[in-house]
Amino acid sequence: MANMSVQLVAVERRLWSGEATALVAQTTEGEIGVLPGHEPLLGELIEGGVVKITTPDKETVTAAVHGGFLSVTNEGVSVLAESAELAEEIDVAQARQDVKSADEEARARATSRLRAAGQTA
Repeated sequence: MANMSVQLVAVERRLWSGEATALVAQTTEGEIGVLPGHEPLLGELIEGGVVKITTPDKETVTAAVHGGFLSVTNEGVSVLAESAELAEEIDVAQARQDVKSADEEARARATSRLRAAGQTA
């Protein structure tokens, strides 16, 4: 199967980069799946979304992503987020607390963090 180069970058750091066989992201136009050879596009990521990257080893890299853009070119895919966290880095207890006590934007971010970590609110 063909691979594509993927970069998952937040303002503060690069979270993940490497080869992938698929990527799924939530944009303002809806959920989009990207496979190698996808037509070039630029999409705006939603606040409180989740990005899933499938590696050639069939592993899934999952991240909670808050705003930013998804760019697909002939060279690969770049996810440029305002902020993002890999699923394994998420403090689930803190996210659950944020869902209950935070303002609307923080609740949306906490909910996406829980989804990325495979949890429910």
